[in-house]
Amino acid sequence: MTDFEPKIIGFLCNWCSYAGADLTGVSRIQYPTNLRVIRVMCSGRVDPALPLGFLAEGADGVMVTGCHVGDCHYIDGNLYARRKFGLLKRLVEKTGLEPERVMLEWVSASEGQKFADIVSEFTEKIRGLGPIPCDDETRLNLLAAKAASEEYRLRALVGKEEKLVEKGNVYGEEMTQEEFDEVMSEAVETEYTRNKIRLMLSKEPQSVKALAERLGEDPGRVLEHVVALRRRGWIDLLELEGNTPIYTTLEMA
Repeated sequence: MTDFEPKIIGFLCNWCSYAGADLTGVSRIQYPTNLRVIRVMCSGRVDPALPLGFLAEGADGVMVTGCHVGDCHYIDGNLYARRKFGLLKRLVEKTGLEPERVMLEWVSASEGQKFADIVSEFTEKIRGLGPIPCDDETRLNLLAAKAASEEYRLRALVGKEEKLVEKGNVYGEEMTQEEFDEVMSEAVETEYTRNKIRLMLSKEPQSVKALAERLGEDPGRVLEHVVALRRRGWIDLLELEGNTPIYTTLEMA
């Protein structure tokens, strides 16, 4: 493990953290070369699907950096980034990987030393965690998490979190943060599992029983997911093996 050098992707906002990184270079402040920078106009534009996609393709860690809260050039873009990052961490945890493999931090244009310190500390953390396993199951989990992050239900919850917790719904009913977190956790669990089932069936048609054994889930719960996926038009009955229905994915993007 001593020879392991992490591959780290960094999303840097154009106005603050990218400028901070530039200052690091101009000031000749040293930091690890493991970071591969992607410049974005705002940290709020970093969709959770992007870090998950990089992790699925071999990155060992992903960091997102943006303007300090209150200093965003797009007013509240970094607040959106913080909510999206919350969803990202939940999904990474669902895959069985360490949520510490993703990081969100605020860096201003004048904080060159802070940027170097953050990169150094994150690199050491990832080096300690080791490389992401290259097995098929880990990749399947990451692809399922990526697909789940693109679902409208999860996107809508991320977008409405502030309104639901602080202002309430159209009836004026407010949710506590704990109540919202519970709703979000259930939604993440459901969408992650359904997308994993969809991916599994794209590789091999299976029965509900076989899916339940593979997922370690109750067959009744898996059947609920299968029914929901059929309603979405994502999977369908392929054939009957005796009295056992075998399902397959209809179409994968």
